[in-house]
Amino acid sequence: MGAIAQAKEEAWSYQTPQFDEEVEVVSLSLEGGRVLMRDSAWREAMAGCISLYDGQGQRLHSIYLGASPEYGKASFKQRFIAEAEHVKSLYPEATRVGIADGASDNGSLLTPLTQYRILDFYHATEYLAQASNGAHPEKTGKSKRKAWLKEQCHRLEHESNGAQKVLTELKRVGRKHLTKETKDKVKDAIRYFTHQRPMMDYAGYREKQFPIGSGVTEAACKTLIKQRLCRSGMRWKEKGLKTVLSLRALVLTQGRWQQFWERINQCGIEAWV
Repeated sequence: MGAIAQAKEEAWSYQTPQFDEEVEVVSLSLEGGRVLMRDSAWREAMAGCISLYDGQGQRLHSIYLGASPEYGKASFKQRFIAEAEHVKSLYPEATRVGIADGASDNGSLLTPLTQYRILDFYHATEYLAQASNGAHPEKTGKSKRKAWLKEQCHRLEHESNGAQKVLTELKRVGRKHLTKETKDKVKDAIRYFTHQRPMMDYAGYREKQFPIGSGVTEAACKTLIKQRLCRSGMRWKEKGLKTVLSLRALVLTQGRWQQFWERINQCGIEAWV
């Protein structure tokens, strides 16, 4: 089955389930997970996710893709683009949004495929968490740091022009007398928010019922890659890794394993090998 999935399945198209609700939003996101190879090198396998949402922001269906480590990720990108274009043909009126961290490689892939680019909200909050030590650096300031972080995350997610307001606060914190380590973390957050602010209109995205986080993709990365491929003592060859990812992506996407198996049943295994 693994050999057939690698040789044939990726070129096949699949039917998506029928929904009672209209598909209003399609989100595209991707995430990498490092896997230990037989040559003792850690390399990045990829997980991609295309999710369908109704007009109330409820997720209706997700399509999962997995790809073994590959320099330049050309095969993964080609498959991801083909899947995105197929979904676009099924739901041409749906708004397409791309959700990822701020890496330029992600942007170059998602921008041509989407109408909106959204910086993953939870990546942004990680920078705020690191900067919170600067807001209240005193040893007894744990509860104040927690309250500061909660306030900034709420402002970022719910307030109009929230990213700019948070950036202003970060700059205020950066002017404090801080240790070098703490000041560097605040500077990293300032730099991140300065560069990524155009993709941080979370209040506006929520008003449009867009998803703002790539949690579905991160969960897929964990399920596709980490849970199976990163167990104690595991090392992988390229062929075995690709086989496992192909089959797990088929099983994880609702309805695809059944459609895959129906094609095998119709023609017999010999027809595909």
